[in-house]
This record gives sequence, structure tokens and C-alpha cells, in this order.
Amino acid sequence: MDIYRQKRLWKWGLFLAGLLIVAASLLFTNNLVKKIATDERKKVSIWAKAIQQKANLVNYTNDFFKKVEEEELKRVEIWAEATKRLINAGINEDLSFYTQIIAGNTTIPVVLTDESNQIIAAKNVDFSIDTIHILADTLLSAFAKNPPIVVSYGSMTNYLYYKESLLFSELRTVLNDLTESFFSEVVINSASVPVLIVDSTKTKVISSGNITQDIIESPEGLKNLIYEMESQNPPITIQFEGQGMKFIFYKDSYLLTQLRYYPYIQFFVIGLFLLAAYVLFSITRKAEQNKVWVGMAKETAHQLGTPISSMLAWLDFMEVDEKNKVYLDELRNDILRLQGVSARFSNIGSAPDLPLISLAESIYRSVHYIRARSSKKVQINIMFPESESSTIPLNENLFGWAMENLLKNAIDAMNGEGTIQISIINSHKNITLDISDTGKGFPKSQYKAVFRPGYTTKKRGWGLGLTLTKRIVEEYHNGKLFVLSSAPNKGTTFRMILPLK
Repeated sequence: MDIYRQKRLWKWGLFLAGLLIVAASLLFTNNLVKKIATDERKKVSIWAKAIQQKANLVNYTNDFFKKVEEEELKRVEIWAEATKRLINAGINEDLSFYTQIIAGNTTIPVVLTDESNQIIAAKNVDFSIDTIHILADTLLSAFAKNPPIVVSYGSMTNYLYYKESLLFSELRTVLNDLTESFFSEVVINSASVPVLIVDSTKTKVISSGNITQDIIESPEGLKNLIYEMESQNPPITIQFEGQGMKFIFYKDSYLLTQLRYYPYIQFFVIGLFLLAAYVLFSITRKAEQNKVWVGMAKETAHQLGTPISSMLAWLDFMEVDEKNKVYLDELRNDILRLQGVSARFSNIGSAPDLPLISLAESIYRSVHYIRARSSKKVQINIMFPESESSTIPLNENLFGWAMENLLKNAIDAMNGEGTIQISIINSHKNITLDISDTGKGFPKSQYKAVFRPGYTTKKRGWGLGLTLTKRIVEEYHNGKLFVLSSAPNKGTTFRMILPLK
């Protein structure tokens, strides 16, 4: 097994291991989040029940207060009636029962006045009749909530004013405090639940908690918020005496909302981290490969330069005769060829010159060179004339190298016997070059693998030819090189796309 295949297996193994680790982490986190979310929902449910019970308690207190108020009114009415009968009683009538009722009043404030509201007597009041002589202004308003009892003495008429007892007033204060504390406890809750208390029309906000002010002030935002809350939990309905119906809306706490989306955020962050790590690793690896390519190419060019120079010098000293002239010319051509190879390696790692050159002529030169050095059983068909007028920015030295690699690869795939067809397609932006062979081909799963360094099906191959060719086309000529089609025993077509400018 070659090192590149082992590397791919290792990558897949590490990838699967990473997936298992991420899956285990997400599973554990998700279960933990679900447990926390369940506890959080229990807290919200307990809070909602507590609010409902507190509302019931306030309503019960209100009902109790109403009953106390009714009883208080009955007591006042009995006391007033007893007073009235005591005043209007006859000489022989038993007054002990009335006097007991009147004497038993220790809580109800009463004031007796004449027709001009001059105070005659007072009981259970918080002021002194020695300093206040007239029932007027705010004092009159306090006692005028109930109609006074008319007391007649012959031609004189007096008025008996009364109001609710001090005990009843204290109960009213307690009830108001209880109602206000209820709303405060609703909006300031330990469960951090977003709460909204609105009127019966669901448009007026009575109070709110854990909700931003801009949402409350926006009619559309308030409407959407109520809809969202109502879709999560049914509202709590409350109705206090004299305050009308109100609704308490609430939804999941912000903590619960964050916990719900936490696994997805975690997965996104982990994925982003892995992607960044992979991209960074790929860039680093590619940079290292570039250094290796450039270093190898420069060193190869340097190593070829010395013997080539020596061979050229020796040719100048060799005696030229007619019978050796042919061999010497061929030797000189091969030396020139070696110089071209050395120049190719020298261009690796440098920005090459790209003059406008006829693509057809360059292809014909490469084909001519390969034909002279390949089997006669290999037929190379060029589907366009050498005079084809397309000129593109091209480094002929490097492009010839790429063409020779593709042609040699095709010949090797056909085992030295078959047909190679070369065709071009012109467009207004680029030119497309297709090189097809009748070789053994390969499956679609290997379309990208054939360009990887080290990938080869030859026993003595290095697997660098197609890698180098792709580098020449894409990095030095801004083109594209890929496998257009291939299948086992049906041949292969490589497509090269080169820009016209």
C-alpha cells in the first residue's frame, strides 16, 4: 500500500474519530441541556402555580373584605337605628337595649351636628371637638360618604354622621398593600421569567418584568410578544375587586431559551473550528509542498546545468567528419533538449513569461517530439490544422512539458498501442483543449486522485507527472485541468481550459 493511500485512510479514520468525539460531546451536552431545561420548566411551572395561588388568595381576601364591609355596614345601620329610636323614644319605653347598642360602639366614628354643621358631639374620631367646631371641607368629605341620620327634637333637627370603622380602614390598607405586592412579586420573580400583565383588551401594559422597554412601547412588538407568550403557556386570568379583569402572560426564561439553542451553537462553533483548522492545515501543507517542488526543481536544474555545459564544450573539440556528422547533430539536438528540460525546472517557482503564442503550433511541436520517440502502433490524431489562428498567453517551454506529460501518460495507459485524439473548442473568453486516448481508463472515484502527488499505476512511476502538469496549467497559466470522462477499458479524456487573455 502506497503512502498516499495510507494517508487517505488515516485522514478518513481521524475524520470518523472526530465525528464520534463530536457526536458523543453533543449527545452528552444535549442530555445535560435537556435535564437543565426540565428543571427550569419545573421552576416556571411552580412559579405559575404560586402566582395562581397568590391571585386566588388575593381574591379570597377581597371577598372576605367585602363580607366584612357588609357586616360593618349592618353594624352601622343597627347602631344608627338604635340611636334614632333612643332619641325618638317615649317616656315609658324601655331604653336599656338601645343604650347597650350605642355604648357598644367602640370602633365606628360618629359626629352629631346641628343644621349648620356645628359639631355637638363626637365619638371614636381622631380629632378633638375642642379645636374643631364645624364639620367642613375634608372632614365633611370623609363623613359624607354615607348619608347622615336625621335626628329631630321637636322643632330642631340634628344630623348624625358616621363613616367606616378604623379596623375596616386598616383592613382596606392591608388589602391594597396585598394587591400591590402581588403585582410586584409577579414581575420580580426568582425564576427570571419574562412576565407581562395587561388589561382585558390586551393592549395596555399594567406591569412587566424581564422584558425590554422598547418592545413594550411598540404596539406591533407588544402584539407579537403576547402571541409568542400565549403560544407557549396559557395566560393566568385574575380579577380583583374594582380593578377589572387582567391577564398575566409569561414565557420560557432567557436561560431556558439559551439552553435550547446551545447544542446547535456548540455544533456550529466546533464545526467552524474544525473547518478553520483544516483550511490552515491545507494552506500550510500546500506551502510546504510548494517549497519542496521549487527546491527540487531548482536543484535539478542546477545538477543538469554542469554536465550539459561540459557536453557542449566537448562537442566543440570533437573532430567533425561526414560519417559522424549525423550522430553529432542528433547528440547536439539532445543536448539542446536537455537545456530545455533544465530551463523548465528553472521556471518552477518563478513567474514565467507568457507571450502570445499560437496554441496550434505549440501542440504540433509537442506531438512531433513524442511521435519520434513512441511506438509506431500509437496513432496521434490532431483534429485541427497547424495554421489554426488561436493565440494565447503561453510559456511554450512549460506548456510543452505539460503536453508531453499528458501524451506520455496516454501512451502508457494504452500500453504502447492505440489512438490519441486532440481537439480544441474556441469561445470568446477561453479555449478548450481535449486529449482523449483508448487506454485502460479508471473509475470516476479516481478522477481527482490521479492529480495527487505519488498516485500512479506504474510499477516504477513516481506519480508526479499529472501533478506537475496540473500545476503548470492552473498556477502558471491561470487555466484548469481535469478529467472530463473515463471508465475502465473505455479510455480517458483530459480537458484543459486556457484563457485567451
